[in-house]
Parts: sequence; C-alpha cells; structure tokens
Amino acid sequence: MSPLPENLSIASLQVHADDDLAVTSDVAAPLHVSTTFRYPSNPADLQTAGDLFSALDAGELSHNDIPHIYSRYTQPVSSRAEAVLSKIIGGHAVLYSSGLSAFHAAMIYYNPKNVFIGDGYHGCHGILHILERNNGTKIHSLDADPEILQPGDVIHLETPVNPTGLAFDITHYAKIAHDRKAFLVIDATFAPPPLQDPFKWGADLVMHSATKYFGGHSDLLAGVLVTKDPKVETTLKADRNYIGTITASLESWLLLRSLRTYSYRIKIQAESANAIVKYFYENRAKFPVLKKIYHSSVQVLDEDQEKVAFIKEQLPLGGGPVFSIEVADEEIAKTLPSKTSLFHHATSLGGVESLIEWRAMSDPTIQRTLLRISVGVEDTQDLINDLSQAFNQYN
Repeated sequence: MSPLPENLSIASLQVHADDDLAVTSDVAAPLHVSTTFRYPSNPADLQTAGDLFSALDAGELSHNDIPHIYSRYTQPVSSRAEAVLSKIIGGHAVLYSSGLSAFHAAMIYYNPKNVFIGDGYHGCHGILHILERNNGTKIHSLDADPEILQPGDVIHLETPVNPTGLAFDITHYAKIAHDRKAFLVIDATFAPPPLQDPFKWGADLVMHSATKYFGGHSDLLAGVLVTKDPKVETTLKADRNYIGTITASLESWLLLRSLRTYSYRIKIQAESANAIVKYFYENRAKFPVLKKIYHSSVQVLDEDQEKVAFIKEQLPLGGGPVFSIEVADEEIAKTLPSKTSLFHHATSLGGVESLIEWRAMSDPTIQRTLLRISVGVEDTQDLINDLSQAFNQYN
C-alpha cells in the first residue's frame, strides 16, 4: 500500500493508522496469542533488549522498529492499537491493562511529593491513598494553595468530571502547574477526541480509560497515557515492562476492532446526550422528581458567562455523553433505574448501550440522590421518552 496522506480525519485514521504494522495480508487484524517471539536467525541481527532500549533512548530507533520479544514488553495487536490511538489523540500513546493502571503508571513516572486532585473517579483517589500510605505522597484539593507545589509535582484534573460531566478550565490549571514547574495530567475519559484536545490547552500528559468510549462495547478493560514527548513514551514503556500492565492480546484486539468505528459512535453519543440534557433542562418544571441536572452544557446556561467562556473553547462540539441528575430522595434514586426500558442499571459508561446508575452503588463518596446517565447509540427521542415515562411514575 502507498503511504498515508497527511492531515487525514479521525474517521480515516481509526481504520488505517496501523496499516504499516500489519504482518499478514488479513484486512481485519488477526489476534496474536503468543507470549514469546523467535529471535533473528542471523547472529549479526541479534540485539539484547537492553541494547534496543538504549537505542530508543538515544533516538536511534523508533518504537515501531523494535522487534517483538516477549508479550509483557510488546505484542503485535497492542502495538497496532497504540498506533491508532496515537493518531486519534495526537501524541505518543502507551496502552495499559485498565484506566487505573494508566493513572498508577503516571504517578510512578512523575513520582510527585504533592498531588492536587479534585472530585472525580474514586479509584484514582484510592491509588493516591496507597501512595500516601507507602511513600508519604501528600494529597491536596484541586484548589489548594499553589505555593504547596514543588518542581515535579502533579495536578491531576479530570474534565469533564465523573460523575457529573461538569467541565474545568484546563488553561487555568496548566498555568498554576507550569508556574511552579509542576506537571498537569488530564483525565479526558469523559470527552475524548474530537470533543476535547487537552494538549491544546496545556496538558503535559493525557489519560483515558480506554474501557469506555475507545472500547465502546462494554467488553474490555484498557487504559492509555498519551504524551507529546517521545522520550517520555520510551520511559513509560520501559517502566511498563516491569510493572507488567500492558494490555493483553485479546483485549488489545477487541480495542482495535472498536476503534474502527469510534468516531461515529462518539459523535452520535455526544449529540444525543446534549439533546437529552437540553430537553429536560428546558422542561424540568414538568418533572417534579427531577431536582437538578449536571452537565457542561448546563454550566454554560446557568453560570456566569465570563467564568464559563472556556467551555465553548475547550468543548467546541458540546459536552460529553455522560450527565447526572439529582432526584427528590434516596428511595427514588434506588428505584428509578428499574422504571426504564432502554437504560441498563449498571456501572461504567461509554458503551453502545445506554446506562443509568444509582451512583452510590459503586462510589460511596457520592450523594445518595444522584443518578449517573451514560448515553449510548439508541435513538435520541426514544431515550427521552423512556426517561420521561420513568420520571412521570413519581408524579
């Protein structure tokens, strides 16, 4: 095949960004299950793993030039998924076995003494508490005194944030971090590309739980870190060799399959979520059970326009496909999911199936009247009708 043209869209890259890594003539990428790979038969071609990684560090080789040796280091399917994610997200992607293992890898890489972190996924807080217990890492609120930050420390910002879907200004926190020679890590799981580009606004490292929208079918676990710096990529992959958190072959294959249709799914899900939020926000007086709606699109309507101007810049296509609602009391929060027909009552998000979760089931830190809703690819009006009839059962 000819080399790929420049400036391809995500829709084309998700199908072809890994073409040059194909080792067979299969149009659909095959699943490789081997854990070990034969060395070259010519002694002159033999290089130790140490020599290969030294050449990487020196810039004499690219990651695509490294032969597969053992599947804890690299394997053909994960390398192809990394190639596609690199092009889609706009950097050098490193795959991990879950979103949390990606976050843990970021903390291992930066080894910060202080971490600023806001609300968001409770699993990241759990990892930081382990680091606090074992290493003395100090955990601070997102808006703690910037003077606390030392060179090499980390601000970890999730935006839009779990579970509400509310957005935070990346440039604001980038300035705080960089003024103190600290680093900004953005968890962009709730607004993957093309919804948001954290690098454009000052992120040093971007994280995604690839389980969610990149996976998109509720059938795999994976995480990804993305950096603009190839030397950081090399170190992350070298660290991953020893912490043992590469994505396994089957999960990598499922992820690669999912990425082929990614841009179409995320567009449908985001547009649908924004339309559903808009409908219930504008008609909330009709549904007394509905006490509050959380989403970045609601921020734009409810908050001071000067304070939320960043949302229109950083999320130009609207908010992500997840929003949350508060209902009148805990009993309603527990029972309302079972009143719907098209929403599975389950945790997680990002799949083609719409989900609704009484969030207290999986996150004990969340108020017990909150329901998180992840919008799938079903018809938008059908989803509005289903939620409406569920709400109306409490009138």
